[in-house]
Amino acid sequence: MSRIGYKEVVLPAGVEVKRDGNVVTVKGPKGELTREFSDKISMNVEGNIVKFDRSADDNKTKALHGTTRANFHNMVVGVSEGFKKELELQGVGYRAQMKGKTLILNVGYSNPVEFETPAELKLETPSATSIVVSGISKQEVGDLAARIRLTRAPEPYKGKGIRYVGEYVRRKEGKTGK
Repeated sequence: MSRIGYKEVVLPAGVEVKRDGNVVTVKGPKGELTREFSDKISMNVEGNIVKFDRSADDNKTKALHGTTRANFHNMVVGVSEGFKKELELQGVGYRAQMKGKTLILNVGYSNPVEFETPAELKLETPSATSIVVSGISKQEVGDLAARIRLTRAPEPYKGKGIRYVGEYVRRKEGKTGK
């Protein structure tokens, strides 16, 4: 059984929570996020502390308890601090560049691959071999970073491709000559 659902969420200064039935809106210095939660989980706001309680003890409700608390905590962190994923390109001739709001990747295909930046996210290329995806929604930041990574996932023989910063790529030995 997960005990994450019982942990309290402490709201930082400048973060407001509004409820309208099952729809919860969290507003902070970086922006505003809205999400609908299950009616099986009740939310209690007391000052700057938020607690979650479940109505039943069946497995589905227990799973929703921890998930609801984690999703709410990610909303609070997103509007107060934001989320960031860093990617790096490894390979000869692999490079990334921003042209306006479009990310252009040259990763070994015959044509460059282009990604439009969604309105709620921010893409940066501090160098030709690094990409930074940032925003207030953890889900959207992770999704865009994963889609960029899938353009050319790291391969196990030479390690070429797009990977997260600090990601370990297990290497294989190539064919041996006689």
